[in-house]
Amino acid sequence: MNKLSALLGDRTGQKSEYQQIRDATYGSSDATPNGPPDQNATTTGSSSGGGNVAERMEYGPTDSGLSGFVDDWMSFLRRYACTLAFITLLVVFLALQGQRAAHRPTTSEDIGDAESVTSILHRPCQFYRRDASPLFGVRPVKSARMMPKVLQTSLGEPANQWGEVACMYYDAQWGVGSAGQDVKEYGMPSADINVDFASGPTFPNREPILGFGGAFTEATALNYRSLSKEGREAVLELLFGSTGLGYSLGRVHMNSCDFCVASYNFADKDGDFGLEYFDNDVQHDQDCGMIEMMVKADNISRTAWPSEDDHGLRVVASPWSPPPWMKAPTPDDAKGAEHAENMTGSATPSCLREGTGVTSKYAETWALFFSKFITAYKNLGIDLFAITPQNEPEFPAPWDACAYTAKVERDFIAYHLGPMLNKSHPDVKILMFDHNKDHAPIWAKTILNQSSPSAPFVDGTALHWYAGGMDRLLDGAVGSANMHKFMSMLRTMNVSDDHLVLGSEACHCPTTGYAGGDLKVAWARAERYAHTILADLAAGSNGWIEWNVLLDAIGGPNHLGNLCDSPLLAVPYRAKGGEGIPHTQKWEHAGHPFGLPVGDNFTRGELNARGNPAEYVDKGVVIQPIYFYMGHISRHVRPGSRAVHALVDTSSTGRTFRKEGQVVAGGGINDNARNGMEVTLWPCEGSTRQSWKLNGKGQLQVFGHDWLGKPTSSCVGKSSNNTFHGMLLTKCNKFAGSYDVVPVAAAEDLTEDSDIKTAINLVLKNGPAQSSKRCLVAKPLGNGGGAYGPRGGAQVAIGKCGNETAEWFFDEETGEISSDYLLADGGEVCLTTGWPFLQAGAFSTPAGEEEKSVIILNEAAEAANFVLKDPKGKPIMSSSIPAHSIQTVLFE
Repeated sequence: MNKLSALLGDRTGQKSEYQQIRDATYGSSDATPNGPPDQNATTTGSSSGGGNVAERMEYGPTDSGLSGFVDDWMSFLRRYACTLAFITLLVVFLALQGQRAAHRPTTSEDIGDAESVTSILHRPCQFYRRDASPLFGVRPVKSARMMPKVLQTSLGEPANQWGEVACMYYDAQWGVGSAGQDVKEYGMPSADINVDFASGPTFPNREPILGFGGAFTEATALNYRSLSKEGREAVLELLFGSTGLGYSLGRVHMNSCDFCVASYNFADKDGDFGLEYFDNDVQHDQDCGMIEMMVKADNISRTAWPSEDDHGLRVVASPWSPPPWMKAPTPDDAKGAEHAENMTGSATPSCLREGTGVTSKYAETWALFFSKFITAYKNLGIDLFAITPQNEPEFPAPWDACAYTAKVERDFIAYHLGPMLNKSHPDVKILMFDHNKDHAPIWAKTILNQSSPSAPFVDGTALHWYAGGMDRLLDGAVGSANMHKFMSMLRTMNVSDDHLVLGSEACHCPTTGYAGGDLKVAWARAERYAHTILADLAAGSNGWIEWNVLLDAIGGPNHLGNLCDSPLLAVPYRAKGGEGIPHTQKWEHAGHPFGLPVGDNFTRGELNARGNPAEYVDKGVVIQPIYFYMGHISRHVRPGSRAVHALVDTSSTGRTFRKEGQVVAGGGINDNARNGMEVTLWPCEGSTRQSWKLNGKGQLQVFGHDWLGKPTSSCVGKSSNNTFHGMLLTKCNKFAGSYDVVPVAAAEDLTEDSDIKTAINLVLKNGPAQSSKRCLVAKPLGNGGGAYGPRGGAQVAIGKCGNETAEWFFDEETGEISSDYLLADGGEVCLTTGWPFLQAGAFSTPAGEEEKSVIILNEAAEAANFVLKDPKGKPIMSSSIPAHSIQTVLFE
């Protein structure tokens, strides 16, 4: 069937392709076979004359002879010019729809042959308007800005990044979203994505989102300088320009960090307490290109985003280590040494000689160092926005490091750094902690408590995304509940609403997606980025800064061999004209601990097909999937944006990934079935992330595979984790909980043929001796769950058995364990490994391309249908999102 026939149908009454889609969505139009009235849809073919367009067209001349034929034909053209133009537009529209079919598993034949709601598996994209208009129900378009749109990046089509999805636009007068009617379901159930712009921001009194960004390390600057002029310009535009990520935040190390060629500092003279010999030119940072790159990035940011010119690029500075002469000897130093020999490693509990008490001259000098560094950068054109007292103070790392306890950092801020900056640089903010989310509440109690002497000097908190252990697949996967707890603590401790909370470091390790060569792993890393950013913003974060924005093919240089990933990679040897450039730069000394980069084996065309655009490979730059996922957020959630309520919920028609009546969980392999993952509660989606087995030992077991395809199996623990204050997955051994399934109702109240689901207690059998039974219980989130609400990631713990928090419903066929404890907050929730496959975040974005942005993330190996709804339950749009994809929905 050609496109015109598909549109119009034939003259014997066969339904057109468009009519079939319309009927499947809104019900049969048999009663009005010529289509809906002219106020109904943008893509219908009706006009004021009534009847089917094809039936009203005359196909031949009415007079004999050439002259009569020409006259009649010209008359016909004049009469039906608008209709013909409209049909042409429809043909173009259907062609776009055919192109969009590549984004989903449903084929055009599936849609063309559809006769019922269940014969079309996945939804097309459809927006629903509530305002009547004179032309087919669509308000006149005065500007392109008024048209909603959907942008998509998908593993199914990795070379089509930020591609616009073809959508249809309807008016509520077609029975959609009015008089209690709702859109009908397709073959697979649809999730409800509930968004609430009407109620305003979730955190109306807090500072808005500052934006997103990355770090200007020496490693980044050296890789930047390894590129040609064309390559360097491309990198700056990709990261900070109007066509790129639009980064508005940055971070820089004060003195060296591990992502440097070697350790260095700007005050190396022992005993120089007045810092008379401080390098006021910070020459090293100039020589390696860090200063140049930051100045150019700021200029591009101000030009590309003129509405943000008042602040430009906001850069945060963090020290890894003081000069060695200020540091106490480390365990690796010679016995009896007066001070540390190197900047690597750290003494504990304080790296500074004499500690950080009031009388410590080393702490006083170190605070003066901060002031001089800020001044030096300012003189070179970089006005630092904020500093952190210490990068990762809890970790006496093998690279450049300085360990503090919370009390040690409190005293350093209170007696030295705070007063120093208050006097010399009062406009520069102090962000405390700068380490992982797990211990943020502990540090807040010590440093932010209103009775603490450090509290008046602290403007915010910096947080890292790492899990803190050796399992790098947990990075970005844990700590959300702690972040909600931390945000709640800020209010209970009466911390000012302008206290900033900033994600200050995140990256994947080891090595790069390009070096590993497995596109699925590179894609999983991108998905983890997006998940964590959305979760942080939902909790109330003001922004997110990743680690290095540019590294080499293997993820360096790093003088300790700690190779990691970044959104952009410098491969100057792959640029046009780069044949003579070595694959390894002279400053890269790591060798190839993970083997030669697999990405180097792919041709230019193969890289392009894998989603690494060839036009940038020709400039010596590899763009990785992380970059494009980041852009779905950073390009649209501009500074000044605010999070609003958004939650992916269960619809009345069934679970998103499991049809009604089916028992097998969908969504594909569960890559969250991993020891150390938090056990949480989310709306039920019928996926493998919510499918459990009660094994022969009474353990609640879950199965899956990691990113590399290795099978995994974990069980729910037997006690709450001391750090996260909730249950984690653990090995299915003595550390796992063993549970009895005990009906809550009395035995005489239960009958074999009862249709009422029976509540149970999951009673712990192998816990510590208690005077009363202990059960698995639901535990509400602090912070009210933020923009997700109470049902968006509530915790699970061990508690008393005699209340509704301990009541569960266990469907052994599906493996689903659900709770009605949060029913008053919107519905049931299911026991989940980490978080569900399908997620969403919504933002009021006054400075963005459109006024409202919704980010939808699907980590499943299957496509998912959804209906985006307003607080009254009326549909805003409906669509589907392919497997392993991210979409950004933009509308006014």
